[in-house]
Amino acid sequence: MSHMEDAKHRKARRQRRSVTDEFKAATVELVVSSGMTPGQIARELDLTETAVRSWVKQARVDGGKGPVGALTKAEKEELARLRKENREIKMDREILRRTAFFAKDQS
Repeated sequence: MSHMEDAKHRKARRQRRSVTDEFKAATVELVVSSGMTPGQIARELDLTETAVRSWVKQARVDGGKGPVGALTKAEKEELARLRKENREIKMDREILRRTAFFAKDQS
């Protein structure tokens, strides 16, 4: 089998889609209430099983039923915001340090 034929037989990579929080919540509710597995729900809704399992896991954490130390969605968002703010502060500090160095060197 040639390389081209082999590539055709491989499973095509799924295009990444964005879905709303409401859709995720409805999908999680469907998994919880229907008794179907995340894989079955994923196939029914043409989603990846990994995504559905991830949404179910995050919903459990957000509901206080996750493993110890797991971050809720709000905590993850705050952590991302704080990390960004920290990077910006470090950049500002480095700019000030370099400015002070050059100012001292000029005198």
